Amino acid sequence: MAKVFYPPAAPEPRSERDARETRAKAICRACPVRPECLDYALAIREPHGIWGGLSEIERSRLLDVRA
Repeated sequence: MAKVFYPPAAPEPRSERDARETRAKAICRACPVRPECLDYALAIREPHGIWGGLSEIERSRLLDVRA
């Protein structure tokens, strides 16, 4: 299941990436530690994967807004 949260080593088509991220975010929505997961990812500036229901780009934008 962990592979759904991170991109593969080889480039993936956008449609596959979008589907993978949608699946990961659906798992996150039901997770009781989602806020803590997101806080951790933001604190360490995690550059990869879905954390706390947000992608790398979404976390980066959130950090920019908070700055």
